[in-house]
Amino acid sequence: FFSFIITMKLLLPLLLLSAATTIHCFQVQPLRSVGCVSNPRFGFFHKASSVTLSLHSVANESIQDDNDDYDVDGSISSWSRLVSSLPRLSRNGSPDELDTKILSTCIPTMLNLMVVPIVNAVDTFYVGRLRSPLALAAQSAANQCFFTVYFLAAFLPTITAPVVARAIGEKKWEEARDRVCESMFLCNVLGGMGSLILIAFPEKVLSMVLPKSGTSVMAFAVPYLRLRAFGMLPALLSSCGFAAYNGMLNTMTPLKVTLTTNLINMILDPLFIFGIGRGASSTQSSFILSSLQNGFGAAGAAAATSVSEIISSCIYVKLLIRRKLVKLSRLLKPPSLKALIPLIQGGLAILLRQATLNVAFVCAARRAQSLDPSGVSAAAYGITMQIYSLGVVAHLGIQATAASMVSSARAMGGDNAGREVADRIFGYGCLLGLVLAVGQLFLLPTITPLFSPLPEVIEAVKGPAAISSFIHLVNGLVFAGEGTLLGLGAYKDLAVITAMGVGCMVSCLLSPLGKSLNGILLSLAAFNLFQGLAVTLHHVRFSPLRRRGFRGKS
Repeated sequence: FFSFIITMKLLLPLLLLSAATTIHCFQVQPLRSVGCVSNPRFGFFHKASSVTLSLHSVANESIQDDNDDYDVDGSISSWSRLVSSLPRLSRNGSPDELDTKILSTCIPTMLNLMVVPIVNAVDTFYVGRLRSPLALAAQSAANQCFFTVYFLAAFLPTITAPVVARAIGEKKWEEARDRVCESMFLCNVLGGMGSLILIAFPEKVLSMVLPKSGTSVMAFAVPYLRLRAFGMLPALLSSCGFAAYNGMLNTMTPLKVTLTTNLINMILDPLFIFGIGRGASSTQSSFILSSLQNGFGAAGAAAATSVSEIISSCIYVKLLIRRKLVKLSRLLKPPSLKALIPLIQGGLAILLRQATLNVAFVCAARRAQSLDPSGVSAAAYGITMQIYSLGVVAHLGIQATAASMVSSARAMGGDNAGREVADRIFGYGCLLGLVLAVGQLFLLPTITPLFSPLPEVIEAVKGPAAISSFIHLVNGLVFAGEGTLLGLGAYKDLAVITAMGVGCMVSCLLSPLGKSLNGILLSLAAFNLFQGLAVTLHHVRFSPLRRRGFRGKS
């Protein structure tokens, strides 16, 4: 209870400052919103205007409202822009055309992304049935190391979706196919290298997270990480496939693939962890057969995940070949350097961002692992991040939607169209953050015992999990803003903002805050708060979607 009160005293002023800054950024000048017109080429992305946009261009669309004011050169907007970012209902109570498009893209994406942490939570549930804090701590450490290496290569799927969306919006299907094939080739190379590193040197990789005193945890973590490493390359290929479909604004196909493959994962979990029956002795059967009969223990969860990712990657490659967005011969053939330069230029900035994020979260995980030798704090941290990640993937749906729709809208209707889409997604992000914060806070007493039956672990989770609930309040701004920056191709700006936010988080971790589990979560809150303020300020003041002024219609 006292941890909760202290957390509120620390976070509430920061959240109020975030809200005040956001309102101030939007409330600059009174500007009435511009109405949409029906246009067979641009649809809802095209904004009506009959005002002179520059000395050499005149809009020729019809005006629906003679009393509207129109933005001239596009920038800082007003209170009315903030109001217009909220979801709207038509007269019959249904969402308007833009809301319908956003929801039809965002909801399947959220469900798709949410399946993965739910299955990871199922993994943790089964590992928790082993009744060993060391097994839970090992799972947390191994997953952190796996994703540290994975995200160093995952910049490719991150930039694939907006690039494909832009190419398809401009009806350049050949260019879209080239970008997908180039991304998948690089995923093959980087994923193969990552797998080899994790399989050959698991102890050295785990030493990034586990302290020297964590030899007991290391014994559980090494086999887990080795088996998990076999899914590195397939996971990258699946992410590229998901990004390609997201760029086409087709979110139902990836959802079906994810549901199928993760169902397989959930079926294999208990079989691989606990075994399929009493096994024969090692002299009577092979090691693999004996492991299947007796179970791999905690490492069985990693084996089940890797199998499902291999199946997922095969399905995506087959579907993309059918859509003529992939040629098998090009997946193993190196593309020309000239073709790779645009992908590498954007990718380097995203790689820098991923590297700085990895530094922060590895530092946080290492702090949690070193808090006590029993593994209780490390297990509590792993469970807290599992619960928190369930909400984060919903925010990632907002991010993916913004990256694809803002890019597509600008390609089809220009900055005005992109601005309208981005503003509305910001509104949805804030509403989602509020729902997730309240929902997680009230469900914690029910959710926490599902991950571990140990009373000491359940008690240790309470404070950090409550803090992570409030982080969702600012995550609405964070992920909407990051998705907008990805859709704009502003990779360098996003990398700089992330690096500054990571600086805040690491500074907190190195302070006395980093000496407790609650303090580690407060450090994460400081990072997200900085990110939310920075991306919102960038959106309304510095991005191509800003509004610098307006002029009334004469």
